[in-house]
Amino acid sequence: MTKNYKDIIRSRSKKDNVTVEHHYRVDVFIGAIDSQLQELNSRFSESVTELLQLNVALDPRKPFIKDDICKLAKTFYPSDFTEQEVLLLKVELQHYELDVPNHLELIQLILTLSVSTATSERAFSSMKIVKTRLRSTMGDDFLKNCLILYIERDIVETFSTYEIIDDFAFKKPRCVRLQMPMVTQ
Repeated sequence: MTKNYKDIIRSRSKKDNVTVEHHYRVDVFIGAIDSQLQELNSRFSESVTELLQLNVALDPRKPFIKDDICKLAKTFYPSDFTEQEVLLLKVELQHYELDVPNHLELIQLILTLSVSTATSERAFSSMKIVKTRLRSTMGDDFLKNCLILYIERDIVETFSTYEIIDDFAFKKPRCVRLQMPMVTQ
């Protein structure tokens, strides 16, 4: 690993004093890590990345940061927590911080709940139905909207076609007046 690295493809470059170890460590390994980071950054939005980082605050192996958990509640669950409940959460987290070392098995169970909820399971099952081989080029937003409609079909069935057309028509002025044709029997 301490011998000089000879690049056969770029033999005219002036990197004659690069060792084999340096080549694999810097050029190959760090290049692969950079490529993976760019791919992850392109797939996950900033809010999803922030959510994942804040979820790490619940890991008992990491330093416990109460402010991150309160920020998680305030930012991503604003309809579930009032300001008073967030303040109460800080007090409860002090008790949690004392109990974590004594009950690691309970904490591991809590950390797995987010991936084992019924909604996420239904979403993955529904994805097989909604995104087929024929719909493989579907955009992320359109796929997300189709999945929501499919997963929450009990709620969707309560809306009438007339209500949907009326809501759509009143969003902004249209060149064509939207109407549902009357079907005569």
